[in-house]
Amino acid sequence: MEGYPFRVTSFCVNRKILIIEDDPDIAQLITMHVMEAGYEALHVNSGEQSLEEFEKSLPDLLVLDLMLPGIDGLEVCKRVRKKNEHIPILMLTAKSTELDRVLGLELGADDYLTKPFSVVELVARIKALLRRVDALGVLPASEQSPTVLKFHNLTIDTGRHKVETTEGVIELTAREFDLLLYLASSPGHVFSRAQLLDAVWGYNHDGYEHTVNTHINRLRIKIEVDPAKPEYVQTVWGVGYKFGDS
Repeated sequence: MEGYPFRVTSFCVNRKILIIEDDPDIAQLITMHVMEAGYEALHVNSGEQSLEEFEKSLPDLLVLDLMLPGIDGLEVCKRVRKKNEHIPILMLTAKSTELDRVLGLELGADDYLTKPFSVVELVARIKALLRRVDALGVLPASEQSPTVLKFHNLTIDTGRHKVETTEGVIELTAREFDLLLYLASSPGHVFSRAQLLDAVWGYNHDGYEHTVNTHINRLRIKIEVDPAKPEYVQTVWGVGYKFGDS
């Protein structure tokens, strides 16, 4: 295909999806299905162009390939997160780059798919990520009960979507906040990785449990005094995770 990057729209536009993919065939396939789902599709084929388009178009979600010419996807993810903590980022990776997937999640990506992937699943992931953002944005404070959760030196303000410790405000991505809030809403209850995937990510597929592990590790680094001996987000060996009830 020629004319990259390109911009196409469907007749039922309600969200802008920025597709950052240098393979024209994959980009075209994603674009077609994103349009069919009712979204506006913006496409660029390099890291440099993605940062420019991000600033210009203010998309609602990024579909980000990690293997890009010039600035790679990991650096794009890092820079975008510095500017916007909450925009959903869905990474596309090769099966042979597990380390890159982990790094991408640590840098703030919300989800990932490995190539080759099902486009139907890709669209389902996009919808799930956007539903989560919508729920966070439109839920009245009166329905978020309790509005403020307090545990020792940790405060979770659901109405303002803010987390604080004695060290000050903690910057969490939307996914990290969701995960923390879900655990903290049921102190002492043990959740398996599969349950957390289903509740927080909106899906449950074999092979993605280490996505939960990575986000748990990032949460501990941000909120725990000693991440190696967590007070709040605790591991229950052989089962899953719980929020400390002591």
